Amino acid sequence: MSANQTLAGKRALVTGASGALGGAIARRLAADGASLLLHASQRPDAIEQLAAEIRAAGGSAECHVFDLTDAAATQAAAERLLAGGPVQVIVNNAGVHDDAVFPGMRATQWHRVIDVSLHGFFHITQPLLLPMLRTRWGRIVNLSSVAALMGNRGQVNYAAAKGALNSATKALSLEVASRGVTVNAVAPGIIASPMADGSFDAAAIAQLVPAKRAGTPEEVADLVGFLASPQAAYISGQVISINGGMC
Repeated sequence: MSANQTLAGKRALVTGASGALGGAIARRLAADGASLLLHASQRPDAIEQLAAEIRAAGGSAECHVFDLTDAAATQAAAERLLAGGPVQVIVNNAGVHDDAVFPGMRATQWHRVIDVSLHGFFHITQPLLLPMLRTRWGRIVNLSSVAALMGNRGQVNYAAAKGALNSATKALSLEVASRGVTVNAVAPGIIASPMADGSFDAAAIAQLVPAKRAGTPEEVADLVGFLASPQAAYISGQVISINGGMC
């Protein structure tokens, strides 16, 4: 692990840790000394493998599998998480795409995307917040999207979910700032991952992104790591884009 142990003694939850971006964020926070709480709603084998990797590198990680869209299941999971002490870093990374042009979008597509990104944020963050506030130190980082800022065809549901998350970020930051807790959102553009690779080829990326390339999960993780660090104590209520220059 890195010699930079800025989060030593902090317990950090990363939701959606089974994906490429969640895994990169978890590795970065572990390198900074945090004890990782890895969440997945599916693919428990992926977070078990990630936890083993973090432990092999000298870090601490445990796995928690539950459905963020299920309020009762998430409340029970929050109680299990808090049994080990307050969670002082929460990275709300879990999200899903279910794209369709709006006239043809099914209600199930709308609700599924909203349920994971927005209701999932509430279900897990709300029960963990008061114990965090009592420590007078905390970091909440919500993963948004360029789609929430610029819009994107076929993603009215996703843009709506992430746009609401941006607004929640700003409002919550005002409630908790006096207790040493910051709340920010990170809005990635096109990031190299199995999900993006199926949607954007090299020609499309060159046309859409001034930097002429996709970002990497590690680049996003570095930004999240900074926002979770003590050095970012005066940054709160912000939606920070990381998108290679897309306006």
